[in-house]
Amino acid sequence: MSQRQVLQVFEQYQRARTQFVQTVAELATRPQNIETLQNAGVMSLLRPLLLDVVPTIQQTSALALGRLANYNDDLAEAVVKGDILPQLVYSLAEQNRFYKKAAAFVLRAVAKHSPQLAQAVVDCGAVDALVVCLEDFDPGVKEAAAWALGYVARHNAELSQAVVDAGAVPLLVLCIQEPEVALKRIAASALSDLSKHSPELAQTVVDAGAIAHLAQMILSPDAKLKRQVLSALSQISKHSVDLAEMVVEAEIFPVVLTCLKDPDEYVRKNSATLIREISRHTPELSQLIVNAGGVAAVIDCIGNSKGNVRLPGVMMLGYVAAHSENLAMAVIISKGVPQLAICLSEEGEDHIKAAAAWSLGQIGRHTPEHARAVAVANVLPKLLSLYMDTESSEDLQVKVLPHDSKARRLFVTSGGLKKIQEISADPGSPLQEYINTINNCYPEEIVKYYSPGYSQTLLERVDHYQPLIS
Repeated sequence: MSQRQVLQVFEQYQRARTQFVQTVAELATRPQNIETLQNAGVMSLLRPLLLDVVPTIQQTSALALGRLANYNDDLAEAVVKGDILPQLVYSLAEQNRFYKKAAAFVLRAVAKHSPQLAQAVVDCGAVDALVVCLEDFDPGVKEAAAWALGYVARHNAELSQAVVDAGAVPLLVLCIQEPEVALKRIAASALSDLSKHSPELAQTVVDAGAIAHLAQMILSPDAKLKRQVLSALSQISKHSVDLAEMVVEAEIFPVVLTCLKDPDEYVRKNSATLIREISRHTPELSQLIVNAGGVAAVIDCIGNSKGNVRLPGVMMLGYVAAHSENLAMAVIISKGVPQLAICLSEEGEDHIKAAAAWSLGQIGRHTPEHARAVAVANVLPKLLSLYMDTESSEDLQVKVLPHDSKARRLFVTSGGLKKIQEISADPGSPLQEYINTINNCYPEEIVKYYSPGYSQTLLERVDHYQPLIS
């Protein structure tokens, strides 16, 4: 056999390997092929090709493994059990940018399924290697690494702490300052995932200077970037008054209110969520939102949205109203009650109706004037029908009308029953009928006791009482 023929054998073998990994990578993009590939033992065939002498074969085999692992947790588990992760980690430090992106994709695909699989990624030393990739010259490598780190962090505080301990946060904050929009998106998403689990983790993100850079991107023309920026600021704000105040001090108001009118529904939802998380902490933060026009803007957003996009805005109105009489009146003046009434009527999901009912309760509970504002919006018949509806969830019924002894007692002790008696309604009017329906939940003497003037009636009876003296 001549030298040329010998070389041809190796060339044929290389072409065969190349064709094999390219075909498997292509087949792995279609769900209907996954089970067949798995049954054919594709994992054990791809593993040695990760160390192939030909770089394109290495990269394509990693890509194929990533697509398979991405499909379900069984295949991701097979990657872990096949001892493939240590090879990927080793190669992250050694190989070119194409391979680094493919290797980071496999790590992300494994980590996404469960905390246990994400822990396997941590245990093989991948987090440190991925953090090194955040400093890579190529923005695509940075993006792939940030994405994988975010998927590790999203599961729980312990995994997030592992990412923090590896030094990822300052580098992710640098990534959101890079010119590439795709990198900004993924880095902001990773910071959001890191911030969500605890005040301590959120503080780590804040200490790295993230808030100022995130706040500057609220008005980005890129909707997907805005979604992630608003999400990250929400996750930071939710934990404590101090963190919420730090977000507010970055001068997000009134600019964040423009996001409530964004064509992208997730931008609208995330901006309402951010405002909700800030408003619920203190009356002062809620008042700041009111002063910036935030309540009216949220009410408009609720009116222009449907379904779950409405939910954070609906709850925000309840949180604001719960703080004080004046803040509840601000919601009333901004026409929040009719909009919540529309949500009660239009929405099909019980949890959204329950949120609307809860918010109406927070608005109406302060004084007879507040209660009347809720009553005249004609929500009481709707609330009553929802309570009587056997298909309504228990959570909705609890929020709509007290129906067990503890809830009825709470309704009395919180002053709700007394306030209902203070509402002056015309005899025979629908409003009077609704009041009667609620009164029927209680013994007659309890209703009398809380009626206006009843104490005076009792005193008059004392005055006119003639004791029987033997």
